[in-house]
Amino acid sequence: MLSIKNLHARIEDNGQEILKGLDLEVPAGQVHAIMGPNGSGKSTLSYVLAGKQDYEVTDGTVELDGEDILELGADERAAKGVFLAFQYPLEIPGVGTMTFLKATLNAQRRARGEGEVSVPEFMKLVKKGADDLGISQDMLKRALNVGFSGGEKKRNEILQMALLQPKLAILDETDSGLDIDALKVVSEGVNKLRSPDRSFVVITHYQRLLNYIKPDVVHVMSKGRIVRSGGPELALELEKKGYAEYGEAA
Repeated sequence: MLSIKNLHARIEDNGQEILKGLDLEVPAGQVHAIMGPNGSGKSTLSYVLAGKQDYEVTDGTVELDGEDILELGADERAAKGVFLAFQYPLEIPGVGTMTFLKATLNAQRRARGEGEVSVPEFMKLVKKGADDLGISQDMLKRALNVGFSGGEKKRNEILQMALLQPKLAILDETDSGLDIDALKVVSEGVNKLRSPDRSFVVITHYQRLLNYIKPDVVHVMSKGRIVRSGGPELALELEKKGYAEYGEAA
């Protein structure tokens, strides 16, 4: 599914190198958690995979199902099946949530040469996803994320993911700002989307998220590289010992 080899990336504005030879393999159907101290490059990795323009890849390869995606734009990567759930979802005044969801879904379908969904089919898909995530009709009528709580924004992103059905879902600190109830709802939404044809990269500081989204593999990231990998028990070890042995934050 996802194959990253010797990935080097830097910030375009100042040339600071953040990723320094990162290697990662995520097979289809698996959930891989990435943990590490602040400044280790976890969010940068998510942005580079999604195609954010503020970063320049200087070496290495990123392949999705055997296809190099580094030369593709963010929209093209999304159409190939890459989805990024942000740590802090943006508010977009003036853009209705339903309008955004329908436009996004149909844009990806057009890019793949598929027909657009009809209004009745779209409404059916949204209603099912919203019901599963506890998203009210009032939320769906509002501008995208405007006036939403942190938990509501994260639920809205999982709804987007449910509609788009990506191949690779990257969750960048999805647990940030969530109380226990919201964390459970969001995690249940993610777990319902687990399938043999879909992979997840879950970026988090804390083990608590992994109580609800059970990873197949846990990786420790430090100073721009994966420095250790193991099973779910590794997250428990990190919770007890912290990241001191992996060096100070970059």
